[in-house]
Amino acid sequence: MYNGKVNEMSLSEDLLTGVPAIAHHIGKTERATYHLIYKNEIPSFKIGGKIHSRKSLLDAAFQPQIANG
Repeated sequence: MYNGKVNEMSLSEDLLTGVPAIAHHIGKTERATYHLIYKNEIPSFKIGGKIHSRKSLLDAAFQPQIANG
């Protein structure tokens, strides 16, 4: 159950701005990251035309893949 806290990082530490930063964090190419974003397979949002995501949400989204190998 979501309790309003993803982890103890501040928003400025948790926020990734732009697809290159998101791609680097998840270990994918920029092209693959765009594909995942537009298929709504990873959590992201737009502010002023720029794509953003939170490290904590990406880590949580990819955790099942890490656990399963």
